[in-house]
Amino acid sequence: MSGEFDEAVNMTAAELERWLNTDESKSVGQSTGGESVGHESGRRIVELLRTKKGELTEDDHAHMRKVVGYVHRHLAQRPAGDVGHTRWRYSLMNWGHDPLKD
Repeated sequence: MSGEFDEAVNMTAAELERWLNTDESKSVGQSTGGESVGHESGRRIVELLRTKKGELTEDDHAHMRKVVGYVHRHLAQRPAGDVGHTRWRYSLMNWGHDPLKD
């Protein structure tokens, strides 16, 4: 699993943490009034990236699978044109993947 997760999440813990503190990060995603699902996931991904592989729990692995699924589904919906300042990119970045980073 960690190989797929490492491919899906191409931002470092520090990059993701910095991103999650931006207004753009907080402006996207589905929310029930509080923090969006993606933003909450991003904070969890930062923790996962800082956890030693051998210390990951089954719950951690379940979230890693969720992240991989989200990133793969979202990448398949890439809009045409420049995606630099799009809600599509910002949502992906909340899940630890910057499509412009390849």
